[in-house]
Amino acid sequence: MKQWIPFAGVALGAAAIASVGTAALVMHSMRGGSQVRAYLLDNPEVLTEAMDLLRQKQAAAQIAPNRLALETPYAGAWIGAEKPDVTLVQFFDYACGYCRASLPDVQRLVKEDPKIRVVFRELPILSRESEAAARVSLGAAEQGRFAAFHDALYAAGRPNAATIEQAARAAGLDLAKVQAMVKAPRTEQELAQNAELYRVLGFIGTPSWVVGNRIMSGAVGYDALKEAVAEAREKS
Repeated sequence: MKQWIPFAGVALGAAAIASVGTAALVMHSMRGGSQVRAYLLDNPEVLTEAMDLLRQKQAAAQIAPNRLALETPYAGAWIGAEKPDVTLVQFFDYACGYCRASLPDVQRLVKEDPKIRVVFRELPILSRESEAAARVSLGAAEQGRFAAFHDALYAAGRPNAATIEQAARAAGLDLAKVQAMVKAPRTEQELAQNAELYRVLGFIGTPSWVVGNRIMSGAVGYDALKEAVAEAREKS
């Protein structure tokens, strides 16, 4: 299995704050720690802005050496352009309601943008049932039926033995082939790799997103996804 670079912790200090545009001008004119403290107490949003900027810089440093692993889908676990100019990566769990809520946003994005690809990375962290669903989903990806299974399972509700089988049949999966590979070494390797990438990037829940050099967490919505894709395209 590929080795990943461990996440480097960076302390937030004056340099990080100074990197924020408006704060930099103010900090330049200040004399003494009391003025700095007073400014930050009056403008606490500067710290949030600086932390966000710092987190994105840290993420970019971790994304670069792991980009190939992030953007290379497992078999057919992707939708969108065959030859994309931007790849959006989603870490998801079938038991995650926010992941389900994000599905229409992802589908709309792909429908409206013919040059984007969405790569789905299975991250079953919420329940045993979501892990079972993830394994069948990887089997669907190998049969070229990922999107059909993905949509069918979300439509069926929370993953359990009945909804997983229902979705598998609706997607037209060869169930014997799925059963043969749910515990195969390649399945274990994919799930382990996704968990490690998730850890390295410092995510804390699902859905989590990577596009270009940006990371995002939660059901961020269509507009935020579209904006992030546009930014990645501009900087590519």
